[in-house]
Amino acid sequence: MTLGLRYLFHQLHLHLYLFVAHVLLLLILAIMDAQQKLFYSVLCYFLVLIFLSGQQVLVQGHLTSDFRPSKLFVFGDSYADTGNTNKSESAWKHPYGITFPGKPYGRFSDGRVLTDYVAKFIGVKSPIQYRWRKYGTPLLRYGMNFAYGGTGAFDTVVYPGPNMTTQIDFFQHLIKKKVFTARDLKSSVCLVSLVGNDYFTYIARNGSAQGWQSFIIALINQLAVNLKRIHGLGVQKIAVTGLQPLGCLPARTANSSFRKCNATENSLVSFHNLLLQQAVAKLNNETSTGRSFVILDLYDSFMSVLENKGSIKFENPLKPCCFGISSEYSCGSVDANGAKKYTVCENPEAAFFWDANHPTQQGWRALFPALQATLKQLYY
Repeated sequence: MTLGLRYLFHQLHLHLYLFVAHVLLLLILAIMDAQQKLFYSVLCYFLVLIFLSGQQVLVQGHLTSDFRPSKLFVFGDSYADTGNTNKSESAWKHPYGITFPGKPYGRFSDGRVLTDYVAKFIGVKSPIQYRWRKYGTPLLRYGMNFAYGGTGAFDTVVYPGPNMTTQIDFFQHLIKKKVFTARDLKSSVCLVSLVGNDYFTYIARNGSAQGWQSFIIALINQLAVNLKRIHGLGVQKIAVTGLQPLGCLPARTANSSFRKCNATENSLVSFHNLLLQQAVAKLNNETSTGRSFVILDLYDSFMSVLENKGSIKFENPLKPCCFGISSEYSCGSVDANGAKKYTVCENPEAAFFWDANHPTQQGWRALFPALQATLKQLYY
């Protein structure tokens, strides 16, 4: 439905509500005495004023007041990266990108990722990647994507790319160079993705079981510092991802033939998300509006899809479409002779997970309706 038709239907509903209210008022007045008529007339008048003051205009598929984002800025990891990682990474190798854009293009999926869906929701094109900033000047009008797959709040062993602090440094440098103005920032939305690379690094470095709690606290504290810094640079609306159920990723369910999640890992995720909620609440209390930050609940949205509660169903949602022929290989792996060491399902749309850690384009499509309600809060 076009923007004009959406607006028309919204106005028709508004006038219908007012008509019904007017008829009810006349019926009430017809059976009341003079003193009651005066009281209820005044009461209905103020109720109508309150109703009208709360009305919002329907734009681009969501409710909005006077906030109309023109740009999207993105920080984080592979759930948000659309092509910043080095071309030696798997996201630049076949079969990544076979659904969209039809070839490998730096997305860790067969097609679109979270950034693409958020951009569409707010009504802009997916922003240009930081690595291509010098070659796509006209595309700067949509914002910029600073996310690098494999990175985290801290340095990781997954990918030696710029951590989130460095990504924000890149952003701040462009602001100082007047690539983005204060007006640009005020009318923008920021997506921040942090989905587990720091924890994979903790495990890889043989972190102790006793140290998990203090590490999670340190990670959330650093993430809060990053969020506050982005807001301090002038971005008024920021959406940050909660942690998805790490114990349900194919990398963790392979031992059960992709049939059972790891409950222990998911309990650690719950602690992470609880601390994130507390941190975001504190950040909102420190802002003038009290609602600059929202959390995209990846945990509940993932679990809803994995339990086939959504409108899009998957036969075995824990099983990835693309995976290595043995534990030493992964999606996109080839041997010294260039022979494939992975298998790919016939229909990626039938799979929720693309590889060991990432959803398919269809998977993100299944997740996104649950995230839209939270994104709408950015417009209030």
